[in-house]
Amino acid sequence: MALHVNGSPESHHASSADVGNSITQRGFKITTRKLPILKAEPIEQMTARLGITPPEMIFGDNSVSIEHLASGWAVSFNAFDALDRVDKTGASMLQVAHSRKWQSSREKTHEGITEVVKPFDWSYSTDYKGSLRSNDPAFEPSTSPIPLDLLKRPDPILFFDDLVLYEDELADNGITMLSCKIRVMPARLLLLCRFFMRLDNVLFRIRDTRVYVDFGTGEVSREYIAKEAEFEAVRLV
Repeated sequence: MALHVNGSPESHHASSADVGNSITQRGFKITTRKLPILKAEPIEQMTARLGITPPEMIFGDNSVSIEHLASGWAVSFNAFDALDRVDKTGASMLQVAHSRKWQSSREKTHEGITEVVKPFDWSYSTDYKGSLRSNDPAFEPSTSPIPLDLLKRPDPILFFDDLVLYEDELADNGITMLSCKIRVMPARLLLLCRFFMRLDNVLFRIRDTRVYVDFGTGEVSREYIAKEAEFEAVRLV
């Protein structure tokens, strides 16, 4: 999927502990923010808003954004919006022996009363592709792939960052993680938001969202790919 915005020939760096790290390259401002894991009160607030128990490690203040300054169009990635895409009905929940163990580990007991976690996709699998503001143009279907040959060039990297949005060890039976990496070169940038899950002896799952910006043409492309395979099949490769 792709859209076009008009860039301009400029480059500028900025950094602040509050707003994160950023670079402005040819009319696009790229900002990353990487802060510590959320504390108890913000986690409780997020739980109430989401309607599900969040992962063990939630970096709710972390984010990545790409903004076209002239038009105001932007795409961003954050933990809350990603978790809001997790199935909350239980219909997509992995039906394996470990699911009951995980649910039991999340139950809380207060004065003999057990608070039972309602069913939902306890692997926190998300098809999150980034957040757009309601008045921003949406991505349009495109048959043009991201030009991997251009990304393989040894171009200088002007800006790089990676961060975790959330992580959970699935009751010590594997790992699930959503993370972002971004690199900015003089003529283009690539952002990768990857959901990775390993449920030991059961399943591997990867869901990748890539955002590619060509500064010369002003084209922004987004690609989403989902893959999964049984644990044993991957282990034998």
